[in-house]
Amino acid sequence: MDIGVCLPTTIPGAQGRQLIEFARRAERLGFHSLTVADRVVYDNYDGIVSLAAAAAVTERIKLVTGILLAAYRPSPVELAKQLASLDRLSEGRLILGVSAGMREDDYAATGTDFHTRGRRLDAMLEELRQVWQGAGPVPGVGPRPTNGDIPIWVGGHSPAGLRRAARYGIGWISPGGPPHKYPELVTKVKELWAEEKREGEPRMGANLYVSLGPDGQQLALEHMHSYYAYMGQMVEHLAKGAITDEGKLRDVVDGYAANACDELLILSCTADPDHLDRIAAVVLG
Repeated sequence: MDIGVCLPTTIPGAQGRQLIEFARRAERLGFHSLTVADRVVYDNYDGIVSLAAAAAVTERIKLVTGILLAAYRPSPVELAKQLASLDRLSEGRLILGVSAGMREDDYAATGTDFHTRGRRLDAMLEELRQVWQGAGPVPGVGPRPTNGDIPIWVGGHSPAGLRRAARYGIGWISPGGPPHKYPELVTKVKELWAEEKREGEPRMGANLYVSLGPDGQQLALEHMHSYYAYMGQMVEHLAKGAITDEGKLRDVVDGYAANACDELLILSCTADPDHLDRIAAVVLG
């Protein structure tokens, strides 16, 4: 199982120099991928811009928008150009992770309809691929992706999200949850994959919040209460899911590996690059 790590772009107050060092160190330590989350109505960095900065200071590590809420962006053609540019800048290291999302305020802020986001995302994925292949609604939009296309990885727990992963994606990314429930969703995605007559096997991913160290529990609580405030009382449940113990982290990683996860994406609850060393010592050692 590959291990990726999320740039701490959603940690309020994170400094640009911390994100750059985070990217450099993630590659140096041997993580497989560097991911970014996506919000509008929050104190976070734009994911595409952040990955462009990471691309400039790394050479090997995969770059993943995990997850980009593409449906609130008004122009598929403009988004296709931005993503292809990032892919070329990184010499083909980009993987486009997408999901419809759950936060209505992000859509309201961008003047897009929340209730039709799923249908709009499906149409957008079709159009992105057309543009990258030089067959979009407006001819001549470039650049072309390094390898002619950009892999699409789809997230979301809804039936529509799972179907979208099977139809358009290289596989599916779980937003999170206990490893013992993961196999049920893996089985469902594989069933849908077969229904869509896809070849090969879907790539299965999962997200996991981690906050190690003496102040790890407090940092996890602070971040989860801030980022998921819109979920009300559910925040307490989510906060308890963050891993703050090294032994438990090893057990959870092993659990995902044993339950058909191909890549575990770790989200740090702090922007301190030294936290990467703690994580790497457990999951990459």
